[in-house]
Amino acid sequence: MNSFERFCFRLLGDWVGKRRDKYAELRKDLVSARMKVPFEVYLSTAFFSSFLAGIIGAVVLGFITYAFNLPQMIIYRGAVPQFVFVLSQYSQIIGTILAVIVSFAVIAGVTYLVFLVYPNIVAGTRKRNIDATLPYAINYITAMSTAGIPPAEVFRQLGSSTIYGESATEARFIAMEIDLFGKDLIDAIRLISATTPSLRMKEFLQGAMGAISSGSDLTEYFRTKAEQYSLENRQTQKVFLDTLGLIAESYVTAMVAGPLFLIILQSIMSILSHQTQPFFLYIIIYMMIPFGSIMFVILISSMTPEQ
Repeated sequence: MNSFERFCFRLLGDWVGKRRDKYAELRKDLVSARMKVPFEVYLSTAFFSSFLAGIIGAVVLGFITYAFNLPQMIIYRGAVPQFVFVLSQYSQIIGTILAVIVSFAVIAGVTYLVFLVYPNIVAGTRKRNIDATLPYAINYITAMSTAGIPPAEVFRQLGSSTIYGESATEARFIAMEIDLFGKDLIDAIRLISATTPSLRMKEFLQGAMGAISSGSDLTEYFRTKAEQYSLENRQTQKVFLDTLGLIAESYVTAMVAGPLFLIILQSIMSILSHQTQPFFLYIIIYMMIPFGSIMFVILISSMTPEQ
């Protein structure tokens, strides 16, 4: 914890602790994300940061509204009740107050929502990384198990590796449960399998726990799962490449041929109608093409398997 988090916890820790049951999903996401922040500290920081961001945003926007007299720029030419006409004399003050209230609610709410969603995003990123590195991690522990290394030491060695990403992190937590908290291997695996965000890792750990409990050949189990996940990885890569080809064709149609056709069509229509400001043409060039390209980049980035 840093000093700011400690301050938030001292200020709101007792109040937040009484609301643990209302944030069960957040606590689960924090554990799955392996964030090194206790739940009470994180939620206290979320509440205080949201309030602080709302205050700062409200003061800044309120000052801008009052200094530039933004309410006076709003002109309504229709009929209004008499009391509205009377209140229009105080539009600057009323508009500033409304700007402060609305900006505080929006900024504080968005900040609070970001704090709630962030652990889930981190857990999702970890899930993709675990799924991508698990087959190679299992090959690594299969080689060690074949050499006769005990299961606990196998997970300990995997956890100390730096090339297997979040799969090594999960193994590191298994080793930590054994070395620091004195749990046996089965209990440590059970705990990590219950909190890992990856269904693949959960299935693998539960199977390993069953093999250890029943006295089965753990090396053979590792070898079988390595072959299974390697095959699934190859199938996933094939599906991704096929999908990427479809997206490429869609991009050429929607963001190259389509806009080009619209630009030519709009240019001809502008010439025939003697338009000096082809507004629709500006939308195509400065909004449709850039934002459409950005959306395709985001789509491909979100679909790309972790390296």
